[in-house]
Amino acid sequence: MASVPTVGERMVGRIPVRNLWLLMLYASDLTRYRDRFNALVEADFDDLPDMVARLLVEAVEYRLRRNLTRGYRNRQMVLTRVRGRIDILTTEARLLLSRGEVFCRFQDLTIDTPRNRLVRAALDLMARVVGNVGLGQRCRALACILARSGVGGLRPPRTELALDQIGRNDDGDRFMVALAQLAFELALPTEVSGSTALVAPEREERWVRLLFEKAVLGFARVELIPLGWTVRGSVPLHWHVTCKSDGIAAILPRMVTDIVLDPPLGGRRVVVDTKFASILESGRFGGETLKSGYIYQMYAYVRSQEGLGAQWDETAGLFLHPAIDESVCEHALIQGHFITFATVDLTGTTAAIRSELRGILSSQSWT
Repeated sequence: MASVPTVGERMVGRIPVRNLWLLMLYASDLTRYRDRFNALVEADFDDLPDMVARLLVEAVEYRLRRNLTRGYRNRQMVLTRVRGRIDILTTEARLLLSRGEVFCRFQDLTIDTPRNRLVRAALDLMARVVGNVGLGQRCRALACILARSGVGGLRPPRTELALDQIGRNDDGDRFMVALAQLAFELALPTEVSGSTALVAPEREERWVRLLFEKAVLGFARVELIPLGWTVRGSVPLHWHVTCKSDGIAAILPRMVTDIVLDPPLGGRRVVVDTKFASILESGRFGGETLKSGYIYQMYAYVRSQEGLGAQWDETAGLFLHPAIDESVCEHALIQGHFITFATVDLTGTTAAIRSELRGILSSQSWT
């Protein structure tokens, strides 16, 4: 077996790479597969790339035994017989009829679909990054089988993948595609020299912020939905306007919460806002204080929805930050709304991070 650096020794900023992998797991589509997902998060994250590669290999082998899903692609070419629809303008412009030809636009069935290209590209990538030599060879062999079957090797763009909708008849592709997408994400948080140039996450603030937000949402779905909670992400809130001028709607800022949690048995609704930044700032008169903008933001969220239902009248607010130099877990009851400011230590073990998140999100303060 080839010698590889221990993942736990690699850091992104002050966060171990394995903990960014934990966030990626919770942010991924794998959360849809609760049993398989729980097995993943209970495992040793020092070997997560090998584990994802093994699952990807098994998923591809399973799909190959049952034939990979085919799809239609648009094509156009000059033919000597009609196929599909004739492009009359092009046919006339090129004087094709005089040669007994027509320019046709048509669709044909192919195995070279965006999802299959994504899987082949992921296998090629994992063959280079996994530490297990035998596993790398299996990845390489499956990529060659896909290539011989006619699947292209370039990773398709997101726009092309978005158009390749997975229907009910080919639902078996979902897990394989989710693993392939995660394989590319796992390559992001590393500054070890390699063949692919990537920007480290701490230099890509927006990427890390969105990752943290999606991970907390995924964690809430995995941990709380089985307990009877309702979990929603990116929930728009509307200003309770009773009288307005003609142009105010165009300039009034939109309110969109990161996460809304509804506990079972009619407990307090919880509005969660995630921030990948320090929770404190230097105060005007010395010392450190909570950032005033955050308090104003949550105050607007919870007070603007009063009168829209019993759950909104006593809504709780939660600001969730990574711990940066300090750990905070403070709360206050402000005009009937329980507002909590909490941090999660992303430098700890994966088990400690999960335990801390679980305790914060299911706090009895609002249930």
